[in-house]
Amino acid sequence: MKWDPAKYGQFGDYRDRPFFDLTARVHADAPRHVVDLGCGPGNLTATLASRWPGAAVEGLDSSAEMLAQSGAFATAAANLTFTLADIAAWTPTPDTDVVVTNAALQWVPGHLQLLARWLEALRPGAWFALQVPGNFNAPSHALMRALADSDAWSGSLAGVLRHDDAAAEPADYLELMLDAGCDADAWETTYLQVLPGSDPVFEWVRGTGLRPVLAALPADEARRFQADYARLLNQAYPPGSHGTVFPFRRIFAVARKRGWHL
Repeated sequence: MKWDPAKYGQFGDYRDRPFFDLTARVHADAPRHVVDLGCGPGNLTATLASRWPGAAVEGLDSSAEMLAQSGAFATAAANLTFTLADIAAWTPTPDTDVVVTNAALQWVPGHLQLLARWLEALRPGAWFALQVPGNFNAPSHALMRALADSDAWSGSLAGVLRHDDAAAEPADYLELMLDAGCDADAWETTYLQVLPGSDPVFEWVRGTGLRPVLAALPADEARRFQADYARLLNQAYPPGSHGTVFPFRRIFAVARKRGWHL
């Protein structure tokens, strides 16, 4: 499945805000190795390199299209590198002090089991911070699933959308982190995003959640699906005098491995 960095970055301010709300809860002073799992184009990973100039900061992503945007950030920061890799195959090294993953784990089947293994492998005192979308039951995704399951599309799209287990609830992440021997904090925030322009919710989802559908359909069928889906979204999210309000729930969890020495 290919990603379009320009489309993904169309609503950059709204997409970036959860990252900063997440990393504000990470209170590492002088980490040695900082890893951003699912780093995308690298612009947010670069802020970690600026925050911790003494750390080796590494961004990992499985999309060559996304990482094609990262070169300028790596050139500008001597402590920043990017790697094309499947984050499901990653494991912490002994010097990994901070791990951040922002809006990526929902794409990784079985990520709760992965998270448990990662936390087990982290050294005492290390931090792990995650954010995933919590809006899979919102109209934006429920309508997509309903359309994909309709008689017109089920033959082409059966099994394409994996939403039932894409993300867990805050309490699930909290319990997993506590079970792993961490001090942990989990919370959720619903951002009321006021999006400008025509079909803004459709344009938002086209950069992320709609990608599997577009990858599964020939171009002409993809255009027909998008037209039907956009009509449904316009009914669910009507524009107002100030733009279109798009509520977006996000789930956050931050852990610090117990056992460190002061």
